[in-house]
Amino acid sequence: MTAQNPLRLQWLDPRNPKEPFPSVDHALRDPNGLLAIGGDLSVHRLLSAYSQGIFPWFNPDEPILWWAPDPRAVLYCDRLHVSRSLHRRLRREDYAVTLDRAFDEVITACSEQRAGGTWLGGAMQLAYLELFRRGHAHSVEVWRDGKLIGGLYGVVLGRMFFGESMFSRATDGSKIALYYLCRQLLAWDMPLLDCQVGSAHLQRMGAELLPRELFQKQLGPATASPGRPLGSWRFDIEVPQSATHLKPPAHQD
Repeated sequence: MTAQNPLRLQWLDPRNPKEPFPSVDHALRDPNGLLAIGGDLSVHRLLSAYSQGIFPWFNPDEPILWWAPDPRAVLYCDRLHVSRSLHRRLRREDYAVTLDRAFDEVITACSEQRAGGTWLGGAMQLAYLELFRRGHAHSVEVWRDGKLIGGLYGVVLGRMFFGESMFSRATDGSKIALYYLCRQLLAWDMPLLDCQVGSAHLQRMGAELLPRELFQKQLGPATASPGRPLGSWRFDIEVPQSATHLKPPAHQD
């Protein structure tokens, strides 16, 4: 971007996943946070983006768009707000919660829940499935009577969890997933969850809007700190996991 042409955006070469992103300070104000166009969704490109506070967000019929909004929505896990109604639902324990048991089902459910077509198109789903296979992405699943009723997924770098999307098929399904994720992240000394763009739903759960400059200052140390080993996650806090509510394991020949 230049002073002479403030709307100029950098086009990224899809053949060069190591091409650097422009500084997030060059992101547009309108639309808020649009930083660059094009490139690819390779593992290298995506991890580079997240490490700089940048994420992809685009419709399937658009080129890849990269964003770094100001302000940035974040959730400090120890500030998660649990309403009275959610507290009552959590106490019922008529559900089971798992980590990384059904990442593909979670990402499919998140894509189906988007109204008017989805930004989470086929290319995006394949990209995050590859991140999951390499141990960089994780999902939380909430089950009832063997059916998936809620969940979320995101990307992890160091001690930062970048939340990508969530869904509910029953009341509070995604809230239950977020509650147990926050508890586990705190147990692992990972106190900050990036929510990207604010919403009324997230703010009711305790999400805050940080100036981008402040977010970037917290991002660097969090992503540079040693985190969990690569690979599938499992809860090591107490969570409801009655076998009567879990989906039966796939049949092994």
